[in-house]
Amino acid sequence: MDSTASLELGVDRSSPVPLYFQLSQQLEAAIERGALTPGSLLGNEIELAARLGLSRPTVRQAIQSLVDKGLLVRRRGVGTQVVHSQVKRPLELSSLYDDLEAAGQRPTTEVLANVLEPAPAQVAAALQIAEGAQVHRIERLRLTHGEPMAHLCNYLPTGLFDLDSGQLAATGLYRMMRAAGITLHSARQSIGARAATAEEGERLDEPPGAPLLTMQRTTFDDTGRAVEYGTHTYRPSRYSFEFQLLVRA
Repeated sequence: MDSTASLELGVDRSSPVPLYFQLSQQLEAAIERGALTPGSLLGNEIELAARLGLSRPTVRQAIQSLVDKGLLVRRRGVGTQVVHSQVKRPLELSSLYDDLEAAGQRPTTEVLANVLEPAPAQVAAALQIAEGAQVHRIERLRLTHGEPMAHLCNYLPTGLFDLDSGQLAATGLYRMMRAAGITLHSARQSIGARAATAEEGERLDEPPGAPLLTMQRTTFDDTGRAVEYGTHTYRPSRYSFEFQLLVRA
């Protein structure tokens, strides 16, 4: 079944915007708002081209641009299918779990580690504690629709609250902090990118050497105490950060 049949698609031939890009933007918008749901089929390129009065190469280019973005996938014997839309996370002090729920992504969590260990130098500096002091290390794999999206490694000072593995699997870390009476106030965060190691690729279902988004964050409560240091990796095909930039007066 062609899921695009019910969409109001069209192109403006007088516009300087390339026709393939106009079509790809409309299809991407339909995916983002849920009009094209994950698993739905796009239908035949020839039929879509005829319907819109476009050439088949133009339609193919529009579809390929969305395949390259990770929004569509071509499956032999099946056709072109919609996959899960990319999560666009605003740069604010919020948890990945809350952002995924707000985006309708049905997050699940696998707790890979929940242990006490001596703080390495970088972690100790971030949490403002002595190197070698005991910290909680929590490792989790965050999934949406059963697909891995991010690997999360967080370090917390001891004695903040009960870090129950069952709760960590069922909800977000910041929700647990707020429930324990911790008021989150601010954070320092840096974002980068690097190639995936073989272990990271296997964990996130990406080939070794694939690009990954990285994020390091130190979070502070309303007393100025560092309550968490996190180092996370994300699949860029499924996840991006959004910035709002203001002109300085």
